[in-house]
Amino acid sequence: MTPQDFAELAVDIGFAMLIVALVLAFIRLILGPSLPDRVVALDMMTVLIVAFCGLFSISTGDRAFLDVAIVLALVGFLATVALARFAERRVSRREDEELESLE
Repeated sequence: MTPQDFAELAVDIGFAMLIVALVLAFIRLILGPSLPDRVVALDMMTVLIVAFCGLFSISTGDRAFLDVAIVLALVGFLATVALARFAERRVSRREDEELESLE
């Protein structure tokens, strides 16, 4: 087995593992009993798609996909921060309502 064949095999195995991880994260996104579970699943899917772009860039030798991966990582980070802030506000509103009902 040449180093070129080994690299191709490693990339193919990486693609397969990423696809399995994406399916599992999507299942968690659909079934996740709470909002934080869904936020973490969505963030994980974003990271996996960034990894997929990186592997595809390695596989094809096209560096343009690395730019796509960087932009997607930045957008995914901002989306995760926004969803976490939304979840935090939702919890604080619920706590405020419970305090008001006790008074």
